[in-house]
Amino acid sequence: MAASSRGIIGGFAILAIVLTGLACSSQDEPGAKEGAVKDAARPGPKPQVTAQDEPGAKEGAVQDPTRPGPKPQMTVDLGGGVTMELILIPPGTFDMGSDKGQGGEKPVHKVTLKKGFYIGKYEVTQEQWQAVMGANPSHFKDPKKPVEQVTWNACRDFVAKLSEKTGRKFSLPSEAEWEYACRAGSTTEFCYGDAEAGLGEYAWYSGKSGNMTHLVGQKKPNQFGLFDMHGNVSEWCEDVSHDSYEGAPTDGSAWVEGGNQGLRVVRGGSWSRAPTYCRSAIRLRNDPAGGGDFYGCRVVLRDF
Repeated sequence: MAASSRGIIGGFAILAIVLTGLACSSQDEPGAKEGAVKDAARPGPKPQVTAQDEPGAKEGAVQDPTRPGPKPQMTVDLGGGVTMELILIPPGTFDMGSDKGQGGEKPVHKVTLKKGFYIGKYEVTQEQWQAVMGANPSHFKDPKKPVEQVTWNACRDFVAKLSEKTGRKFSLPSEAEWEYACRAGSTTEFCYGDAEAGLGEYAWYSGKSGNMTHLVGQKKPNQFGLFDMHGNVSEWCEDVSHDSYEGAPTDGSAWVEGGNQGLRVVRGGSWSRAPTYCRSAIRLRNDPAGGGDFYGCRVVLRDF
């Protein structure tokens, strides 16, 4: 009888050990509720990709990983071995302008871009312009340097012919799109901070350029992966020039009504400009038929 009892007790002990081994608490799995049993055959937790990673999607919605979506980077074939690289800029809200800057940079106002867009990773190069337009008007000749000596009118012709060539609708950026892309989430005077001392790591500007343009992409990019936003050539935008931001659109669209219809907006520094004219918020303007060897452009693509 004693031996039989010991056998029963031993059996219970073995059973308890087995159950303990099977009932591994899901506390071993990050984020699981205490006391839940983890299935040893089930793979670990999957990362959830939300639609916030997808331009224009509603916050909190779950993105279907099997559905094709916009890629972080796009390469456009222009023929003859020439390509154009574009970076996907996510939607978002930012403060446009600067209280520290010139009168035209005020008032600082919130702009919300509800849909993402692609923008050139680099300024339009001379070989890209040549591939589309059949000519190169630049003073500082090199296929990999930014095209310059181009007017706003010529840049509009370029995006029209680029659209026809590729079957996609390219445009010049709106002023708001340009500043949003340049800031790349920053709220400082430059994409990297407020100090002019760091500008040479990101831009070619007066005193640091050798009085000429340089090959695109030689300096550091901003957090969006865009190069030369603070300086190499200044870049034409779609907008008409206005003396301030009073009444400016808050949706990121180009401001083409009112203002001075005889002038168009130019953004960003250039090889010939002082650091204060290379800031994220600086606004410049010129006659749409005017140009110089410090004017170029960058393209955007919104239809994807």
